Amino acid sequence: MTTGMEPHVFLAVLAAAAMHAGWNAFLKLRIEPFLAMALVTAGAGVVGLPGLVWFGFPKLDAWPWLIASIALHLGYYLALTAAYARADMSQIYPIARGGAPLVTAFASVALVGEAISPVQGAGIAALGCGVMLISLLGRRKGQAFDPVALGFAGLTALMISGYTLVDGIGARTAGDPHAYSSALFVIDGFPLVLYALWRRGAAGLAPMRPYLLQGLAGGAMSLGSYWIAIWAMTVAPIPLVAAVRESSVLFAALIAVVLLKEPLQWSRAGAAALIVCALVLMRMG
Repeated sequence: MTTGMEPHVFLAVLAAAAMHAGWNAFLKLRIEPFLAMALVTAGAGVVGLPGLVWFGFPKLDAWPWLIASIALHLGYYLALTAAYARADMSQIYPIARGGAPLVTAFASVALVGEAISPVQGAGIAALGCGVMLISLLGRRKGQAFDPVALGFAGLTALMISGYTLVDGIGARTAGDPHAYSSALFVIDGFPLVLYALWRRGAAGLAPMRPYLLQGLAGGAMSLGSYWIAIWAMTVAPIPLVAAVRESSVLFAALIAVVLLKEPLQWSRAGAAALIVCALVLMRMG
């Protein structure tokens, strides 16, 4: 396993970051975040079906990792939608994503033995700090922190770290990241929808109907984003892929301002510059 990222892998993960911010923005558009998340996961499952037919299921050795990932993803969906129900995307998204690369880097080095250079480590730390700063500087004037929302955002970060590490190992164990990814998305399309049916019944899912096409589009972005990341973790160190993927916060900030009409505070430009510098460090390292 290489200790760096080839240029094409780096650019692919940046594209994945943009797609990730895009489907997260869908969770704040005209529909309750929990139902939007269920719709996106179901859409990703539908989009993933052709891949499962083409690549088949991964080998048995990868299934314990696959099952663990599905459980962690369900926790992630519930925590993230609970946070979005209480606070702006511009406040929650950076916290949820900012802590993840730091925890993932520590866990993958300590538990998996991934090798990263000191420069790359500094880049990961700088990116995490930059992402956090965007959230701290991005509050509306007079807006107080909601401790419950922040707690859910922190829990989301832990879930992200967990499933990132699990999927990196699982895809390597499978020997085929495409078979692993397609199986993950197809199976993962069920738990949240079934949970919603259990909690609310069929009538409770009725608000999703006008947004089926948007859910399919959001699911396609979600699938494309993480499929790229899973593949990248088989050809590059997990900490670097996880960190570069969190540059999605830059795209999320743009979406929050342009599409969601959340206020722009120019003080966040310094934090954004820090993230860009972090990406340069990771690429140079």
